Amino acid sequence: MFSSPTYRARSSTHRLYSVFSVCSVLSVLSVLPLHAQGWIEIERPVDATLPPDVVRVGSEVRVTVDGRAARVEVEERFRNAGSRVAEGSYLYPMPGEAVFTNFSLWMGDQEVRGETMNADQARTIYEEIVRRRKDPALLTFAGHGLVRAQVFPIEPGDTRKVVLRYTQLLTRAGDALRLRYSFGNRGSTAGIGYNVTVTNAAGYGTPYSPTHQIDTRRSGERLEISLADEAAGQLELFLPLRQGLVGTSLVTHAPGGEDGYFMLLLAPAYAERGAGVPRDLTLVVDVSGSMSGTKLEQAKAALDQALGTLGSKDRFRVIAFSSQVRRFRDGFVPATRDNLTAAREFVDGLGADGGTNIAGALEAALDAPSDGERLSMVVFMTDGLPSIGEQAPDRIAEQAAGRIGRTRMFTVGIGHDVNTYLLDRLASRGRGTSEYVTPGTNVETAMGSLLSKLRFPALVDLRIAETPVTLSQTLPAQLPDLFYGEELVVFGRYKGHGSGTIVVTGARNGKAERIPVAASFSASEPGNDFIPRLWAARQVGDLTRQIRLEGASSSLVDQVRQLGLRYGILTEYTSYLVQEPTNIAGPGAPVPLREDQMGGARNSAAQTGAAAFERARTSAKLSDTKTLAAADVAASDGLESLSRDGAVAPETRRAGGRLFIRRGRVWTDVAQTDRITVTDVTAYSKAYFDLVRLLPEVAPCLSVGEEILIAGRTASVRIGPSGVEVWQPGQLAALVRNFRGT
Repeated sequence: MFSSPTYRARSSTHRLYSVFSVCSVLSVLSVLPLHAQGWIEIERPVDATLPPDVVRVGSEVRVTVDGRAARVEVEERFRNAGSRVAEGSYLYPMPGEAVFTNFSLWMGDQEVRGETMNADQARTIYEEIVRRRKDPALLTFAGHGLVRAQVFPIEPGDTRKVVLRYTQLLTRAGDALRLRYSFGNRGSTAGIGYNVTVTNAAGYGTPYSPTHQIDTRRSGERLEISLADEAAGQLELFLPLRQGLVGTSLVTHAPGGEDGYFMLLLAPAYAERGAGVPRDLTLVVDVSGSMSGTKLEQAKAALDQALGTLGSKDRFRVIAFSSQVRRFRDGFVPATRDNLTAAREFVDGLGADGGTNIAGALEAALDAPSDGERLSMVVFMTDGLPSIGEQAPDRIAEQAAGRIGRTRMFTVGIGHDVNTYLLDRLASRGRGTSEYVTPGTNVETAMGSLLSKLRFPALVDLRIAETPVTLSQTLPAQLPDLFYGEELVVFGRYKGHGSGTIVVTGARNGKAERIPVAASFSASEPGNDFIPRLWAARQVGDLTRQIRLEGASSSLVDQVRQLGLRYGILTEYTSYLVQEPTNIAGPGAPVPLREDQMGGARNSAAQTGAAAFERARTSAKLSDTKTLAAADVAASDGLESLSRDGAVAPETRRAGGRLFIRRGRVWTDVAQTDRITVTDVTAYSKAYFDLVRLLPEVAPCLSVGEEILIAGRTASVRIGPSGVEVWQPGQLAALVRNFRGT
């Protein structure tokens, strides 16, 4: 792991901290401010009534990847905001696998060097500071080395710069290089820039991060990657190597005592116009009266943008509907310059009036047989309910489902007046996705994002044909098409262990393709703990959508409940988790549902309005989630929806892939039940530090609060003011086994 410093100040008479409000990527709600990785031990006494002396005012992390080597440069700037001179020792956690190059501090033109200490020396320092300051955040870095430097005096108001450089050989994960960087729980007082430059961009496929949203840009022979969201937590970044058509990578997480988890990454080239599968693209737009004004203008801009994505081998149609259905031309036309110009004139002339003939529009969109060597796609955009012709959502969906065939259907619902059952059913049957555009959001932007993903098809009709072990609960259950510039990420479970080759098959221009993936399914793999939560998020998204389409059953609702318990994902079907333990239904007990939560075709007409819109949007986001950041945004939306529905909004905090609810003085893991025995451990005692050494997965949770209960499989741990201080022989080992269920 890589790390990046910030400052913390202490005096011999009083300890002062540079406290930043935390906006963690893994947070759903706000959490306590936590200290980041680096800090300064201030030796000169300061007045206890003064604010923190040293504050971080800027940070830049620059990584250059050249072959297998990653050269890292961390530049930070700090200012003495106090009224007295600040000086002391600077401490920085050093990744154990990194090769230290140099560490420089400047006092004017004078450069000051740092010294390094090994992990054993560093652990002693970390634990002493944790005891003294009651700051569990530092336990994250137990096992790291340490860089230490004598800090020059910083005059009041002065700013100084720190530069740290080190190098690491990147590990391989299948056909991908893997880069990790640990930001810790940083504050947002000063921004942090994180940028990766990869030389020889042609040698890499589409980068992917399971933890953070990233922006990617190619410039000549260079690949530039930056974070698109808040820099916090631990970044995982995969750089797929070009190995033919698609770069591949498989990583696993195996906690022991249960089936393992896997993540399969398929990453084609960034973009290859003309090299992919030709498309038959049908663009269907609602121009009923409710689309008048800004929405229609944005929809027109989106259609213009869509026409601009067509290649010379593509064909297209444009269909507009209100009370009547209007076609640009009968049948598909090639994407020639003249046809595109005429289509844009057709779009420019569209006006909004009349009712909403969804059934007629779908009939027109699906009336042409699909070409076996082309990818037939329909993008269907509407903002309202059917009011002309057939109006029952279930019957419209059923009629369309019988005609979809091999056509891919992508639906875009604009605003709260759409019927979510209809749009989800169409997308599900058409192996596409549902997009929900909130009121006031720019329609052009939402459509542009969807269409950019669908621009260059690489392979269609994908499936996993061969595996060395048994795979189950694979998500997505039916693999979607693969597009240039868009990675495909598959999560699932596996039984057994062993090495071999996964074979993914697909088709391109009517020709069968085979993608071999080197795979090693471990019997025990504690790393990659981001995989279970991403798998669970997708599972919840699929199950909640299935409930809306097929109707609620005790089995489906219980599956959602169990996933919520274990992985900390609150949904409308797990809202009872906010209640006190005495009110929580026991395992297997039915969960009462309101009529609008029952779902199914019988209740399809009721699946409209703001609440239904938010549920559908949350399910869609979870089903397609690729990053922990995106999963937490979707979970946050779910919590807000619960609050709007009248449920009590709990005081919650998230850490270490778990969700904690405050019950009295104790922050309690939502996975805790009365059936799991609890062992109390005194905070900051010898037993506390021994526990973290043998059970490091609890360390990220310890900063949630002063008293915290962390649930294990058959044993849990409560950290607080009293409990075990020194373990008896064999006691800790037994607790660890029971906690992990091994």
